[in-house]
Amino acid sequence: MRSILITGGAGFIGSHLCKRFISKGEQVICVDNLLTGNMSNVATLEGNARFRFYQADVSKHFEVKEPVNYVLHFASPASPADYQKYPIQTLKVGSLGTHNALGLAKVKGATFLLASTSEVYGDPLIHPQHEDYWGNVNPIGPRGVYDEAKRFGEALTLAYHRSHGLDVKIARIFNTYGPNMRQNDGRAIPNFIDQALKNKPITVFGNGSQTRSFGYIDDLLEGIEKLLFSSYNEPVNIGNPDEMTVLELAKLIIELTGSKSKIEFKELPRDDPKVRQPDIKRAKEILGWEPKVNIRNGLLKTIEYFKKMLPERKERKSNIHYGRS
Repeated sequence: MRSILITGGAGFIGSHLCKRFISKGEQVICVDNLLTGNMSNVATLEGNARFRFYQADVSKHFEVKEPVNYVLHFASPASPADYQKYPIQTLKVGSLGTHNALGLAKVKGATFLLASTSEVYGDPLIHPQHEDYWGNVNPIGPRGVYDEAKRFGEALTLAYHRSHGLDVKIARIFNTYGPNMRQNDGRAIPNFIDQALKNKPITVFGNGSQTRSFGYIDDLLEGIEKLLFSSYNEPVNIGNPDEMTVLELAKLIIELTGSKSKIEFKELPRDDPKVRQPDIKRAKEILGWEPKVNIRNGLLKTIEYFKKMLPERKERKSNIHYGRS
């Protein structure tokens, strides 16, 4: 039985990873300060002897007594709404938090995986985006706090690999969606689904011609697991290369929900990427991975989850054992 520590483990992706590794018989240590994470995401793990939760801010020094074989650093606000609301916390968790998580992995002799992002490419000048592209990022723009935090995190991760011989992995995660996303998340898919189910106007920024490539959570989890247990140390794009415009996405969600919503256009935010599409050649060749869930099927599963959130779910009281960091 391996011990896997996941920072940001009560968040959208982190909670799915907790459940996935528990289901495979591993021991999971979930660390989260609950800034944007939610205990209800891991409520089904209550009472499991192989699951332990620590409420801690990884931007500050933290320790765990248990042995740790793998450290997965997923702690960070991830939507524009969140990291613009918490800009300093975002920079701290991407820098100090990454440093602390790497330090823990070094002390424990653990493999380290960084959850990076397609945002390291910024508003890209090449299309699709491959891992050797250095990006086009505005470091002082409203998105810069997230973009630069992740770029610094990648640099620090590889510095630990080169200086200390730490076994590291870097996943550049593209737009991902699925159950456990918050209704007020701020990203396109949860926003559109929530608005559509309530028959409210679908708010599309700009004219909707900007493109995104959306990957379903189950595909991402498989890619993360394959990368974690691989021998590869350089960044790998994990995303779905099927590209669509934001306007096409809005119309598809209206169709799938049977909504009466109309589309309402708003001003495009500053530095909003015009295109986003992963080149996944490296993932195919090195990991033998590629996505399997198409957008319609993934959206239908996500819509069913959001239907259960109406009216908005109430926080559950949890009996999960809290450790102290």
